[in-house]
Amino acid sequence: MGRLLLRCADRPGLVAAISTFLTQSGANIVTLDQHATEQTGGTFMQRTIFHLPGLAAARDGLERDFAEQVAARFEMDFLLTEAAKPKRVAIMASREDHCLLDLLWRNRRGELDMSVVLVISNHPDLADQVRPFGVPFVHVPSAADIRAEAEGRQLDLLRGNVDLVVLARYMQILSPEFLAAVGCPVINIHHSFLPAFIGAAPYRRAKERGVKLVGATAHYVTDELDDGPIIEQDVVRVDHRHTVEDLMRLGSDVERLVLARAVMWHCQDRVIRYGNQTVVF
Repeated sequence: MGRLLLRCADRPGLVAAISTFLTQSGANIVTLDQHATEQTGGTFMQRTIFHLPGLAAARDGLERDFAEQVAARFEMDFLLTEAAKPKRVAIMASREDHCLLDLLWRNRRGELDMSVVLVISNHPDLADQVRPFGVPFVHVPSAADIRAEAEGRQLDLLRGNVDLVVLARYMQILSPEFLAAVGCPVINIHHSFLPAFIGAAPYRRAKERGVKLVGATAHYVTDELDDGPIIEQDVVRVDHRHTVEDLMRLGSDVERLVLARAVMWHCQDRVIRYGNQTVVF
């Protein structure tokens, strides 16, 4: 199976041109999802799943032909991938283990179609927990005063070797220089309270404020801290009977689930970014 994701300015003839190209290339369209942001003059996005015998050998030529015959004509941004080729994923973590171990466990069970190539952590604490999964664990100390050196080491490990970086409660801010150089998308997870509480001890502050919802947000990382395009969110309801420890447990649960969904959808090529938003097919 092949996957074709594309984005361009909306105009008549787009679906016909894409379908005609795939048909003439010998492909059979299995599913097709599309969305336009406006009735006219908006942004058009489409995700197409197709079957083409011998795709692995034909992919490069198909991509080149599509770029020349269709994408150039409509000024499209597009991605063409093989569904049978899992994305190479690196996970970055600190001391909290819930999101990291959940991703590794789901991947081992076959729930996440990806290849975890390594785990990078700025602390050594989780090495023994990662070892049973057979994934390399690399400790790269990182702090404000050695950030440039640490990010240089991380980039040596990541650049050109992975298709996605997942921040599984990695408690360091990545610099704009790192994001520009890593060469692949980065997904982050963080709590989402209503109202929001940032900084130290957010669950205690949430309890003191009497929040009624605890949630999580998974998003792509950009230069603006925690302001990248949102992929997935969820919440659980809480009340006055929940302790701070209850809030932390419930928050960890929803963080695991939201991050797993976001990673799964990205690895399945379901997410198309436009502006600071996403469409998830």
